Amino acid sequence: QVQLVESGGGLVQAGGSLRLSCVVSGRTSGTYTMGWFRQAPGLERKFVAAITWGGRNTYYEDSVKGRFTVSRDNAKNTVYLQMNSLKPEDTAVYYCAARNPTENWPLSYSARYPYWGQGTQVTVSS
Repeated sequence: QVQLVESGGGLVQAGGSLRLSCVVSGRTSGTYTMGWFRQAPGLERKFVAAITWGGRNTYYEDSVKGRFTVSRDNAKNTVYLQMNSLKPEDTAVYYCAARNPTENWPLSYSARYPYWGQGTQVTVSS
């Protein structure tokens, strides 16, 4: 089994920054592709960003391109989401997720991620 634990959420003013972390434990020998998703109240969970195991390839949802950066430190079994120029519409619970690197479904397809963290709240005030 794989366990994911997010941290780093909080309350920040618009224009501010936060860095989320996701620590992977358990069966960490897998070369998982890692994704970040977010869910605002009353809305469905949506894709934010993803990174392949080697970190060479990263992917972003259009609304966060140029503001968010996903990275990983495999030696620490940790994935990061650096969020800059935050906007009130970024307010949501943020989740990290892991999936098999051979998965062929689009990275944005949350149903193909078998492992999820518990989420961390990000609130951006205007």
